[in-house]
Amino acid sequence: MTALRRAGLALIALAAVTLALLWHLNFNDGIRVAGPPPAAADAATVQRGAYLARVGNCLACHTARGGPPAAGGRPIATPFGTVYTSNLTPDDDTGIGRWSAAAFWRAMHHGRSADGRLLNPVFPYTHTTLLTRADSDALLAYFRSLPPLHQRPAAHELRWPYGTQAALAVWRALYFRPGGSAGDASLGQRAQRGAYLVHGVAHCSACHAARDRLGGADWRDLSGGPIPGMGWYAPSLVARHEAAVGDWPEAEIAALLHTGASRLGVASGPMAEVVFQGTQYLSADDLADVAAYLKALPPQATPPAAPAAPPTRTRLATAGEKLYGQKCAACHGEQGEGVPGAYPPLAGNRAVTMAQTQNLLQVMLYGGFGPATAGRPRPFGMPPFVLELNDAEIASVLSHIRTAWGNRAAEVSPLDVLQMRQASSGNLR
Repeated sequence: MTALRRAGLALIALAAVTLALLWHLNFNDGIRVAGPPPAAADAATVQRGAYLARVGNCLACHTARGGPPAAGGRPIATPFGTVYTSNLTPDDDTGIGRWSAAAFWRAMHHGRSADGRLLNPVFPYTHTTLLTRADSDALLAYFRSLPPLHQRPAAHELRWPYGTQAALAVWRALYFRPGGSAGDASLGQRAQRGAYLVHGVAHCSACHAARDRLGGADWRDLSGGPIPGMGWYAPSLVARHEAAVGDWPEAEIAALLHTGASRLGVASGPMAEVVFQGTQYLSADDLADVAAYLKALPPQATPPAAPAAPPTRTRLATAGEKLYGQKCAACHGEQGEGVPGAYPPLAGNRAVTMAQTQNLLQVMLYGGFGPATAGRPRPFGMPPFVLELNDAEIASVLSHIRTAWGNRAAEVSPLDVLQMRQASSGNLR
């Protein structure tokens, strides 16, 4: 046998082993999904499912803007193209009307559709795999209680090969294992329950995990990173210089999640939507458990090296001081002290001094309101300056607030502002 032939046979054998491993990791779940749809559930189970769907923010993704709840069709931008969410109503043709309880469990636990296809991980099966079977059945009972709506979502618009089953199989082999535990076994009972809510139900690390170039991550990670396709940065929940709350009282953590604001911070951007659509509806016990878990997270001790503030005030920051007095001081105070219960302080605010400036740029350009919640029904807002100030002016204001009143962060350049305008222009649909 020639060396070339031996090499060819070795490659064939390697390919066969690789294909067998991919099949085993992705399709050998052993779940039989055939069977009729489940009978109508009792009211308590439906109510439990409605609670999980609400605090898990399911309808926020599975409802198109201006569309009927849970009928899908909302476009989700990703670095690989656009994904359109599925119809979760019990319509037989376009929804989950014919799905058995086992088929729904397989989708939640293994990330496979009723017809066996591998689902795109924009659906967070990387997190719902942690849910108990009882909670999965409760969610299905709730979705089956909704009015059936005949609405077929648009086909995904993903660049080749990212939407192919072969690419999804490889991705899953790298980044997904079904099941597992949400929290460390050493945590107390309350924090364990909080870990289940944070990682499984609310899938917080879908935003707060650091992702690689293929969109994969350690799904237990909460160290922060850019939110794919949105132009926002989800701050670290373990770094004291970003958004860790280990030194907060549990009551303040619960208040932030329940109302969108506490004495120590406010929710903005995508987090405001999470509070509005989801966490404000957590029960008092679940809020306390989530707070206990977030407070118990081991802190990242040392911040990474970041560009330092200029040793002296530059012309850019000096120009921003004047604009700040004209545009910002009426709400945030002459010394950046803010107004308690209304406008957050800027002096000593770690959201202002983080090395990542995406969130500051988004808020300065496009403004926004905090979430309207039962505990804070009329939140104050930030006006947009996208049409009022040019790139240099916005950069100067942000450079001023990042270097004034004891803040010691790097300045923002006009190029940073221009790049944010360009990056966010495609996310407005």
